[in-house]
Amino acid sequence: MNFGWTLVVQALVTAAVVLSVLAVFWFVVIKPHLDRKVAELIEAAREVEPAVKRGVRHGVEETLRELPESTVKESTRQFLRFGSGLFENGLSSFLGDVPGQDKKPRNDL
Repeated sequence: MNFGWTLVVQALVTAAVVLSVLAVFWFVVIKPHLDRKVAELIEAAREVEPAVKRGVRHGVEETLRELPESTVKESTRQFLRFGSGLFENGLSSFLGDVPGQDKKPRNDL
């Protein structure tokens, strides 16, 4: 056989052997390891959301218990004022100001 053909055949056989060893290593070692790690991450992710919800709920309940009632009422008033102002300003930005309508002074709630 010609030296050139021997070299080509040897290179193809070497490439096939290297690729088969890498494929076996991938499917026997790496892929099962990655599957286990992904399963662990998925399980951890499923546990995170309920834990965060419980923590937030507990923190909010604790904070609301510690606030005096007058503070809660005042915060609600401020929130309502902010929300109505935001709503009115949002609509006026879409619809434009109504001609001839003066701004009315607001009464505190």
